[in-house]
Amino acid sequence: MKKAPAKRAPAPKVEPVAPTAVRTTITAKIDIGFGNALYLRGEGAGLSWDRGTKMNCLDDDTWMLELGESVRPVIYKFLVNDLTWSAGEDYVVPAGTSLTVAPAF
Repeated sequence: MKKAPAKRAPAPKVEPVAPTAVRTTITAKIDIGFGNALYLRGEGAGLSWDRGTKMNCLDDDTWMLELGESVRPVIYKFLVNDLTWSAGEDYVVPAGTSLTVAPAF
């Protein structure tokens, strides 16, 4: 006589977990000359393509900006005095990472 198969316990319900927002730090190594300032424009983490965010000058050739929390990559470009765009393609940095670049103008 065959036994009935044992009843399986129902699988636990798995709720999707939303990604955690993290801060992203961008550092630029460039001397843009006395009296000038370096800005970022882009998308993600509070950046905008329409208006730049001024970076903090740490020394003669080091600029840094810690961006707001984001779960998505940040796409951006550098500008001198929020007027002159850096050369080349847009930069992309994953959320929650630190990146140091040497932009060209």
